[in-house]
Amino acid sequence: MRIHGNTIFVPGATSGIGLALALRLHELGNTVVVGGRRTELLERIAAEHPGLHTVRIDTTDPVSIDEAATEVLAAHPDLDVLVTMAGIMRVEDWTTPAGFLTSAEETVTTNLLGPIRLVAAFIEHLRTRPEATVMTVSSGLAFAPLRATPSYNATKAAIHMLSESLRLQLADTGVRVVELEPPSVRTGLLPGQETSELAMPLDDFVAEVVGLIEADPDATEIQVENVKFLRYGEARGDYDQVVATLNRLDPHGR
Repeated sequence: MRIHGNTIFVPGATSGIGLALALRLHELGNTVVVGGRRTELLERIAAEHPGLHTVRIDTTDPVSIDEAATEVLAAHPDLDVLVTMAGIMRVEDWTTPAGFLTSAEETVTTNLLGPIRLVAAFIEHLRTRPEATVMTVSSGLAFAPLRATPSYNATKAAIHMLSESLRLQLADTGVRVVELEPPSVRTGLLPGQETSELAMPLDDFVAEVVGLIEADPDATEIQVENVKFLRYGEARGDYDQVVATLNRLDPHGR
């Protein structure tokens, strides 16, 4: 993925990693469209950041995704990057259905069905572009589980394997698949995470991500140093220690 000169749609980007990355990509000269559910928040973001485009989208709603795709492509026919950013993380208790079932269904809808539906809405257009990118967003927890968040772990592991599979299917097209693998970052994903000393500062994370993309535009996985402890536990042969350390340090994912 080139770091400059793209037209990029980032749904689920009104806060956290999504917004920070969208703003940095905009600063680097890309045309960026931020998507989110709350119209008033989108209006505020557009007012605070002239030149940044916005569109309303609810990635849990297939009709909203289709409507947003139509709007984005009509306004930006040169769109060449889709970042499937939207995601939720919930603490769950799987010892009783009341402790997890509703949360798990919502997590799967947002974290897995949302990206699938987004790819479906844009893939035909992206295939018409000479160079295009689908950036998926998994997590370090795709590779080592946090006890408190089973559904989140599972959906992010699914996103990792979906990314691997899409890369194979799209190998003979102009569409590249890049997987962003965040560690714990200081965002509002879980209560208390924004101030957690165990989480990576948001600005540091985005700066490292942008640096990695710029240094290696052909990378298939974007891994800051902080995520490699989780990502490569099995390869190093210390997976059990990684899981034990992860859950001992932070049983609530912060």
